[in-house]
Amino acid sequence: MTAHLPVAASRRNPHDSRMQELHDLKDEDLQGLAPEAVAALAQQMLHRLRRQDSEIKFKDAKIEKITFQLARLKAWKFGAKTEAMSAEQRRLFEETLAEDEASLLALLQQAKGEASTPPEDSATSKRTPRRRPLPDNLRRVEHHHEPENTNCPSTECGKPMTRVGEDISERLDIVPAEFFVHRHIYGKWACRCCQCLVQEAAPPQIIDGGMPAAGLVAHTLISRFVDHLPYYRQEAINARSNVHTPRSTLASWSGQAGAALEPLYEAHKRFVLSARVLHADETPVAMLDPGAGRTKRAYVWAYARGAFDPVRGVIYDFCVGRGARFLIAFLSAADVDRNNRS
Repeated sequence: MTAHLPVAASRRNPHDSRMQELHDLKDEDLQGLAPEAVAALAQQMLHRLRRQDSEIKFKDAKIEKITFQLARLKAWKFGAKTEAMSAEQRRLFEETLAEDEASLLALLQQAKGEASTPPEDSATSKRTPRRRPLPDNLRRVEHHHEPENTNCPSTECGKPMTRVGEDISERLDIVPAEFFVHRHIYGKWACRCCQCLVQEAAPPQIIDGGMPAAGLVAHTLISRFVDHLPYYRQEAINARSNVHTPRSTLASWSGQAGAALEPLYEAHKRFVLSARVLHADETPVAMLDPGAGRTKRAYVWAYARGAFDPVRGVIYDFCVGRGARFLIAFLSAADVDRNNRS
């Protein structure tokens, strides 16, 4: 009597989900098989073992390569301080190195089949907590996750369970900048007897008759002078939201906003220079010199109230030099303004 394999195993179709795994075959499944069938099974098992061995070797080689790259990256990291780099170059180098290190660690964890964990800097992990708590002033969007069935999963019980607590995890997210439109609707009221029309006057704007509201003007100024985003980059960023703002238009907005801020600047200047003790210092900056085709040195002077003043303040003045005449001119203008007001 000839024994046969079970139907699912005899088909040996790799696409059939019911096929029995070769390592699950028992001795009774192989009894009575023809030598050709046993040889076919042995050949299939050998092919499977070779494929697994090849996958293991490839995985080991990948892990070895990533480990080597990570070790070389760490060697660069600790050796970078001895190289002749400026502060700006070192900052850019460290940022790029942190990106590469996090990427290699993630690849290494994927190759080893481990769960992804954020990288930890051994130099700072002992001094500071791993993660700072998120600020309380941020808006919270709650997502509640509860089991679909709150009955006891035990087959002997099945009674409703009691909620005994909860675990809370917070993830930081961001909503990209959103453009929106203020619609100002001015109602018209007419007296048919007197033939007169009454309508609310338009509130003053930073740019009268223009398109931008105060918030967009402030965003443009901060992006340009605080975040140092050129106007052509702001133009491209706004275009992603389908808003067309040519760089010439953005520059015009900034110029008009600067003129509108002049009274505030003068009031702040008077406040700072009215202090009994005044600190002054200059910082060199590079200024374009189009005629010479290069840059030349200029200075930004800072005037600050004393550290013990109840309200502190600082005002800046751009000058092409650091001679005494620039300080005298700035302070003399403040004295003249003070005398005119008195």
